[in-house]
Amino acid sequence: MKRFWTTAAVVPSEGGFCVALDGRPVRTPARAPLLLPTRALADAIAGEWDAQGQTINPRAMPLTGLANAAIDRVAPDAHAFAARLAAYGESELIAYRADGPDSLLAAQAQAWDPWAAWFARRFDAALTQTRGIMHVAQPPETLARIRAAFATFTPFQLAALDPVVGITGSAVLALAVAEGLMDADSAHDAAHVDARWQEEQWGRDELAAKAESARRADLASAVRFLRLLAG
Repeated sequence: MKRFWTTAAVVPSEGGFCVALDGRPVRTPARAPLLLPTRALADAIAGEWDAQGQTINPRAMPLTGLANAAIDRVAPDAHAFAARLAAYGESELIAYRADGPDSLLAAQAQAWDPWAAWFARRFDAALTQTRGIMHVAQPPETLARIRAAFATFTPFQLAALDPVVGITGSAVLALAVAEGLMDADSAHDAAHVDARWQEEQWGRDELAAKAESARRADLASAVRFLRLLAG
């Protein structure tokens, strides 16, 4: 698709801010108004449109994509979307420790124990830990606290937390990110401690490195989106 506008601008609107291309408001793929909750997010999205070349590259517009998802995919049933993200707590990444060797166990403990302890303090609920890959059931009250936490998020927050949860595989780490306690790189490193340990043993694979770069970029965009929602 070719660029069809000259300038993108932010326009205050009832209930938020819109991005206009040569005066025409941007709409989502479902044709809903792209109404954004903060000026900071609207300015950043307008910047994405302004930065486009003669051919539009949607991959270079991650904030726009997340805003579209918030409006078209999340908002129609935010409760169900929040419940889907909270369900990651049923197989919480940081609750599953390796059988060995000791160096990997130590790496997992260093990366995950502080966040398990934070979760216990913050939500007054403990994670049941196990070794190996056999499923361990988390206490019902723990899962209830995770569901309640995700239920408080707005559709825009949930849209950003979707890739955070998906990339990390952790509801707990996503909650820490949402509260501003982890940045994108910290969340990625904590979630992929096993992969880093394997690289230390056998070296880095080129395809794995490309996949990691893409994950980090997606996480960075999601975390930036969250921060822009705070204004």
